[in-house]
Amino acid sequence: MSGNLFSLLASGFPADRTRPVFRQPGADDISYGDLETLAARTAAALRAARVQPGDRVALQVEKSVEAVVIYLAVLKVGAVFLPLNAAYTPSEVQYFLDDAKPAIFIQDAQGFVAGAWDLAPDPRIEPRGADDLASIIYTSGTTGRSKGAMLTHGALAANALALHEAWGFTPDDVLLHALPTFHVHGLFVALHCAFLSGCPMVWLNRFDEAAVLERLSGATVMMGVPTFYTRLLAHPGLTREATAHMRLFISGSAPLLESAFEAFETRTGHRILERYGMSEAVIITTNPLEGERKPGSVGFPLPGVDLRIGGGEETGVIEIRGPSVFSGYWRMPEKTAEEFTADGFFITGDVGRLDADGRLWISGRAKDLIISGGYNVYPKEVELLLDEQPGVRESAVIGIPHPDFGEGVVAVVEGRGDEAALIAALRGRLAGYKTPKRVVFVEALPRNAMGKVQKALLRRTYAGLFA
Repeated sequence: MSGNLFSLLASGFPADRTRPVFRQPGADDISYGDLETLAARTAAALRAARVQPGDRVALQVEKSVEAVVIYLAVLKVGAVFLPLNAAYTPSEVQYFLDDAKPAIFIQDAQGFVAGAWDLAPDPRIEPRGADDLASIIYTSGTTGRSKGAMLTHGALAANALALHEAWGFTPDDVLLHALPTFHVHGLFVALHCAFLSGCPMVWLNRFDEAAVLERLSGATVMMGVPTFYTRLLAHPGLTREATAHMRLFISGSAPLLESAFEAFETRTGHRILERYGMSEAVIITTNPLEGERKPGSVGFPLPGVDLRIGGGEETGVIEIRGPSVFSGYWRMPEKTAEEFTADGFFITGDVGRLDADGRLWISGRAKDLIISGGYNVYPKEVELLLDEQPGVRESAVIGIPHPDFGEGVVAVVEGRGDEAALIAALRGRLAGYKTPKRVVFVEALPRNAMGKVQKALLRRTYAGLFA
């Protein structure tokens, strides 16, 4: 088999190509045969546009079947897929175009695929090696210039095979897909598992809790970000009956609150499977399919992944090495060198610990560590206590410049309450240097497209709180 990732994915397509791959509410099903033909025609269109192996193909569109077709066609011709968030402004997009220098930039997926119908399907699959580049995924760039993580055919293939086995995907599954496709979660994690098992997907262009609940009876697996699950919990339609057909709910891309985990199990009988991943390595750890899933833990490293805690302390920065780790940052050799240890481990920037069983528990990002009066404060420890308090839906703990302590601990709380009372409630349960000096209440915490709280934005917003 060719080392091209497309060859691996297509090997999982069902022998009966009339089987649906996309089930779209209010529209006709798309079969695996349709998908294969569309990808072949679109590959012909890319070649007609003189896209060569190794060229970058940038795509900035809303989620659609056609966007997936273009992704597969890019793989077929041996080019490098560069998905961009549809919410990016023209000035933001220009940075990525200047940096990646794509051979073609597509902003109308439907039009591009429709135009390919004038061409005969091109069945060729460009030979690629495991080390050849398949995709560039730009990181969010919340602390500076966005970096393009380079993912190879071999890295994506290794991760896809590991997840397909770890989560027990079979042709009998039906994946409910409500994630965006510009990010590794919806693009690689979800699609690859479905393709390798040749199973159908219920295809929702965006997450809507009512639409999801309506479609759960026709699905067996759902992947989501924590926000999906908190929104489902707020809907009265989330019941054991509504989820009776499901075998697995998976959560990732941001931390899942333990309270949400427990509430979901109470309402549905399902224990959400939480996993840990990032653009630079796709999925790194997962809770077990069979066995105990502990709330707050992201489980065990995938087979082939070496994971350690740097610095020799119980809690420290997570370092990883394995077949799915990216090959470096696009056009940033110095930054790449900084992010890897001498023995080849990638320094993730996430802080965590391994327990006696080998499970990983994440405390937060290293850049979110607060040093107050010379003492280290891990925000997660404070957030867990805050989130237990009445009236608190979710909290984000940040460090703000303080004239006496260097940084002062500040809690930004989604919900309502009394600042003095909340601080007093924590004072007896936390050391003084960990206890928030201020609490700010907000209607909603700012989040990025994958549901992660934007702490860098919060730090900028409240930078003058102690001035």
